[in-house]
Amino acid sequence: MPLQIPDPVLGAWTKGFPARTAGLRLSEVGSAGLHLSDLVTPVLTVHEAALDHNESTVFDWARREGVLLAPHGKTTMAPALWQRLLDAGAWGISVATPWQAEVAVDAGVAVVLIANAVTDRAAARHLGELLAADPALRILCWADSVAAVGILADALVEAERPLDVLVELGGVGGRTGARTLEEGELIAAAITAAPGLRLAGVTGYEGPFGPDRGDASVSAVDAYLQTLVTLHERLDYESGLRPVLSAGGSAFPDRAAAVLSPHRDEADIVLRSGAFQIHDDGFYARMSPFGPLTSTDPLRSAMHAWSRVVSQPEPGLALLDAGRRDVPFDLDLPVPQTVAGRITALNDQHAFLALADGSSVEPGDVVRLGLSHPCTAFDKWRVVAVIDDPDADDPRVVGAVATCF
Repeated sequence: MPLQIPDPVLGAWTKGFPARTAGLRLSEVGSAGLHLSDLVTPVLTVHEAALDHNESTVFDWARREGVLLAPHGKTTMAPALWQRLLDAGAWGISVATPWQAEVAVDAGVAVVLIANAVTDRAAARHLGELLAADPALRILCWADSVAAVGILADALVEAERPLDVLVELGGVGGRTGARTLEEGELIAAAITAAPGLRLAGVTGYEGPFGPDRGDASVSAVDAYLQTLVTLHERLDYESGLRPVLSAGGSAFPDRAAAVLSPHRDEADIVLRSGAFQIHDDGFYARMSPFGPLTSTDPLRSAMHAWSRVVSQPEPGLALLDAGRRDVPFDLDLPVPQTVAGRITALNDQHAFLALADGSSVEPGDVVRLGLSHPCTAFDKWRVVAVIDDPDADDPRVVGAVATCF
């Protein structure tokens, strides 16, 4: 189903784009004859061929493993990139908040999974209104306490259609989620008893249980995922409903598939992996199993930042024009890819580049940066340029996507 793709008119607000693009529609960027050298640093770009590769790699793997994908839309908040995921066969799009869900519904996404509890009564009522307005729309959310179920039940007591609610199970040291199976059963009973709600499955997030790919982390993740299966097997669902059994899957999709997919005959196994489409040169490059562990090609980073040298105040040090307003820094600092050295710190609008022995740059030179964590790269950009080849001498700009943060 075609989504409603934002097509704004470019102007001075469009960071990274030159003045001569003012007045162009976003959809006209690809035919404007732009190259990377025409863009204004700092600038974030997405590599089209890497998107193609990552999408085909992961969706082919998911089909082979018998799991479904509801990629996390909050990673990019870009309906044009969501469209690519849906075209590739996504079961739906995941989001993190009721507002993000509204953006997805407004764009035309037919299955929206809110990977969070909704404890705002007004937001819950609005979800009911969205469901009433579109019989083809499906919205699912989570609950990890009887109190959270009570908020939803009160807000939706007169709802025309029930809201699908998944029991979220966590664990000691995790994030949200009920801490015991017994708690999970009480939450499920409360959902079943509420007329405006429907018990739709079990869910959780395995990320906190495995900070790396070591044996201890993998074992902890597997043990946690097995608790999701155990709770699912204890619950009784409405006749005719196919429940959802869902995990995160960005860092441990192989483990989620291994533990959950044996139950695909009685449930939809839905992974919410969001980072794979963009991937990165940092955290997910270290964590992703795609490659030998999954008998696939490795994923490729589809995002880069390009930053210009603005100062070289002392030997071995250069200052770039990309800072915390432009590039992610929550998991790793950016990595220079076209000159030997390392980024040692970021200010709001500067990056400190410590040059390796024998390396040199001059003011005006452009440095390509590898980035870590696409979720905190895209939220700094309202429009992102799409290029054909980041390794070319002067990549062509073949399009652009708008974000909705």
